[in-house]
Amino acid sequence: MDRLPSIFKASIVYIQQYPLSSIFLVLSLCLLGRIIRIRNWETTKEAVISKGGENEYPPIEPLHQFDWETTEPLQFRPFKAKYHLTMALSNLDISTLIPIDKTYKTRLAYRQSLLTRHPSVVIGVTPSGEKEGSLVHAAIRELYDFVLGVYLPTRYPGVFDLVDSPRSAAVDEKRGEGRAETSEKQPQHLHNRITDRLVATKCPASAREALETLGTVVDEDFLILLPVSQVDPPSAEDSHAAAAASEEEDSYTLQAYTTFYPAGFDTREKLGRTLSAIHDPVPRYKEKLEKSMDRFFARLEVGRFVQRVNWSVTTGTELFAAFGGVHGDAPGKGGGVLRAEELDIDDTFLRCERQTLHRLPHTKALVFTFHTYTYPIRIIKEEGHGEELAQAIDGLRRGSVPEMWWYKRGSVWGEAVQAYLRE
Repeated sequence: MDRLPSIFKASIVYIQQYPLSSIFLVLSLCLLGRIIRIRNWETTKEAVISKGGENEYPPIEPLHQFDWETTEPLQFRPFKAKYHLTMALSNLDISTLIPIDKTYKTRLAYRQSLLTRHPSVVIGVTPSGEKEGSLVHAAIRELYDFVLGVYLPTRYPGVFDLVDSPRSAAVDEKRGEGRAETSEKQPQHLHNRITDRLVATKCPASAREALETLGTVVDEDFLILLPVSQVDPPSAEDSHAAAAASEEEDSYTLQAYTTFYPAGFDTREKLGRTLSAIHDPVPRYKEKLEKSMDRFFARLEVGRFVQRVNWSVTTGTELFAAFGGVHGDAPGKGGGVLRAEELDIDDTFLRCERQTLHRLPHTKALVFTFHTYTYPIRIIKEEGHGEELAQAIDGLRRGSVPEMWWYKRGSVWGEAVQAYLRE
């Protein structure tokens, strides 16, 4: 221990005598560190991308007698007397990851129309994701393979069949056998008996094409997230900038998405951004949720599935709401106050999103999904939940984040909806 002061003094003397050599040594060490990180990144990426085939998901329970035409949409009434901004997560059984109900066929037709009208809004992928061999591209492929090749034919064997060719007579002969192979060949297509659509089980080379298929084969929206440090190799030429951004290097960023039912935001503006930046419009997100969200996303293990449900009230807004109508931008700027006599009851809904999160086994990408449900406000009242919802509307400004009152546009529709619920 006595030698430390003398070593320290000697180091200072050396730096004073040879300043240029000292600077060169420091820069060399920084450069060496960056090179090592690049090599580690490349090694990790190659290992992840080359790995595949094995199924590391929990068992999926088949619904052999499933009748989609009589299956009601899931019912959520998540409103409470006071609104508190929390993660409010609960565990989810993988078997219930992608629900199908009697609205399925109608909604798929709606999704197809949205893809035609707003292709760049409902589908998005970063430039990295368009490159075959990139980690983002591999994550899209992994999700595609799981949803079309594993989940759907396993969970809904009477709805989805794996067949070896578009003309296979076994499509009719093997009805209801789901994942059972129709010949000695590897099944090449997934046959949807509800829509009579055949889609290739092999993921297309085009990431956008793969996302389009995912977004129109199920009534579910998908967002794929990866840490900044794993998306692109760190630059060896800009160590100073890299050091300055070191705290954000492991932040998860949105790399690809299918969002046909955005709730008041244009997902194109979120692409490539970190969780924090994506949630920037949410009042007090940084204070209440940012750190806990970042930690949870980083630590979520493969095989665990979680869910949460949110709620809002919408007036005159369809499922596709990319250009506003759901959130206010600032206090007093959510729109004019809606009078009770102006409220169109038949066009007023409780809107809920069942959001899920899980990690892909191979690429380790996080997949955030949401299924949007809308319930006529008239039904909520008929169920006897009118007063409960009316109190929850007041609770938007009485909870831990009073700003939610204007963010959810309660200042616009709140009094009119409450008057209807209580009359």
